[in-house]
Amino acid sequence: MKKIFLLLLTIVLLPFVSSAQNDKKVVYYFPIDEEIAPPASLRVEKAMEEAKSVNADIIVVHINTFGGTLDDADKIRTAFLQSDKPVWAYIDNNAASAGALISIACDSIYMHSGSSIGAATVVDQTGAVQPDKYQSYMRSLMRATAEARGRRPDIAQAMVDPDIYVEGISDSGKVLTFTTNEAIKYGFCEAEVEDVHQLLEHAGVKEYTIREQRYTFLDKLIGFLVSPVVSGILIMLIIGGIYFELQQPGIGFPLILAISAAALYFAPLYLEGLASYWEIIIFLIGIVLIILELFVFPGFGVSGVLGIICLVTGLVFSMVGNVGFDFSHIPAGLITNRLMIVLVAIAVSLPLSIWLGKKLFESTLFGGLALNTEEKTDEGFTVAIDKMQSLIGTTGTAASILRPAGKISVEGKIYDAVSQIGYIEKGQPVTIVDYVNGSLVVKSKDDIN
Repeated sequence: MKKIFLLLLTIVLLPFVSSAQNDKKVVYYFPIDEEIAPPASLRVEKAMEEAKSVNADIIVVHINTFGGTLDDADKIRTAFLQSDKPVWAYIDNNAASAGALISIACDSIYMHSGSSIGAATVVDQTGAVQPDKYQSYMRSLMRATAEARGRRPDIAQAMVDPDIYVEGISDSGKVLTFTTNEAIKYGFCEAEVEDVHQLLEHAGVKEYTIREQRYTFLDKLIGFLVSPVVSGILIMLIIGGIYFELQQPGIGFPLILAISAAALYFAPLYLEGLASYWEIIIFLIGIVLIILELFVFPGFGVSGVLGIICLVTGLVFSMVGNVGFDFSHIPAGLITNRLMIVLVAIAVSLPLSIWLGKKLFESTLFGGLALNTEEKTDEGFTVAIDKMQSLIGTTGTAASILRPAGKISVEGKIYDAVSQIGYIEKGQPVTIVDYVNGSLVVKSKDDIN
């Protein structure tokens, strides 16, 4: 009898229990507590997809950042504005510069006591204020974002431009930054809260389940590798490794280093959908053309120029989220920013590689990398030395290009040689002028004259 009563009670109460469970909101929560850069925008992209996959009713973003790159901030802003679920910002300490832009893109803003929002003037990496064309673009973003969320656009602009005067709020000549109380007063904050639970309570959400972002080790590794600084270092290793291998072919280690750096550069970008196969192919074509220029068509002509263009193009476009050859949706200045990263990395890596290569190959510690050890008579090199020294004053032909090391042909025999002045093209007549450290030293006929 008791079991029958419990069964009937369960049947009666089941609809009410199901209704109560259905009323429980799913809150998706994730932080933006780092510089606004490619890792942050990738993290937000993953978060928005994950929030959709768990059928989140509300998205809460925990923001604490001093800002970052404008193009990545624009990606995040767009993701928030296009979300079909409400996005609420919880500012804990700072929402400066790009952080202010992405906060204003949220449906509601809540702030911890002692926090601030504003100071969105565009600056470069040294902190210097950028020209007005950049400020104008940022003003338009702030204005459009504030209008989309029903906030005062004049206040949003004043957070960018010190020349904008807002009566009773901002003096001309000072960039606007709000404290928590000021943000509440002027409609840029709903309330002061101490944590996400108090935020939800203030918003009237009584029953909820919080789902936090799942961020795996692989996600963290990819985010680390796609950061501009790490990308620049990997580019330096690619260029430096290729340079070393071309200067001293057959060593192996520089080539392995270059290949490894290229894999670490392209793989995370490909996995994140930034790099596509055609950009990687263009990069590889560039490497092949440069090698052809050095060893097959010497003289720095069409092959070399095209090779450099392809190499730079592949590196740059792999960091840009274009779809095929469509760049219409790419934020202004993004391609220029990525081009500067690549060019600076190349400009640093080449002189550094030349200097390091000179030190490395001259050092006795790395004597095995090049023929730079002394061949002493008491070690059995007497005959070889006499034979090689007897060639001094004779003439031959460059069997390969000498940059400065290479091969020469003397009476049908091939010898290792080093150009004393500049590089010597394949087939050019040479004169042997010395024998030093196991290599013949040669000059071209033009240098002799």
